Amino acid sequence: MRYYLTTSFLLLLMACSTSDQPSKAVETPSPVFGESLNSEAFNQSFSELLANYFSLKDNFITENDTAIAQYAKKLMVAADSLKINELKADSALISTANTYAMGISSEIKGLLGETSMVEKRREFQLVGDQLYDLIKTVRYDKALIYHDFCPMAFNEQGAFWLSNSAEIRNPYIPKKMITCGEIKDTIDLRLKQ
Repeated sequence: MRYYLTTSFLLLLMACSTSDQPSKAVETPSPVFGESLNSEAFNQSFSELLANYFSLKDNFITENDTAIAQYAKKLMVAADSLKINELKADSALISTANTYAMGISSEIKGLLGETSMVEKRREFQLVGDQLYDLIKTVRYDKALIYHDFCPMAFNEQGAFWLSNSAEIRNPYIPKKMITCGEIKDTIDLRLKQ
């Protein structure tokens, strides 16, 4: 018994003793409140991408076909010119982000080629899905974004969209059920104090 007590006491002393050698752990500086994890150039280009997406969504709500085409083209240009090379990330993440940006551009081309509003909305949903994944991948931290879902869209198949407001404004069935939907996810990667 005395052996165990002595051994325990010695182990306790060793654990609590201080060393004269400096610690080898390297602390990485945390971003200051209000700073972004990404570059200003990237954030500005991503902000433009989001603004065009939100404008496109708003025009699906009003069913303004001319404005839908206009903002779809602007969104495609923003996706194609997204400054992914300005990301502060490893090459694998940059490659993944680039794949999502190209996917958004491709889906927009599909949207512009559709003639019916229902098919345009289906393409819009695919754009939103790609954009949601892109936001999560690059950890965009300059805005609060809502991921909304309507279970009644597309004959009760359901569909997601992104919004910059907590208010539900359904782009899939705006004439019948403008407020149908719920917030499924809140993307808030802004730095806190």
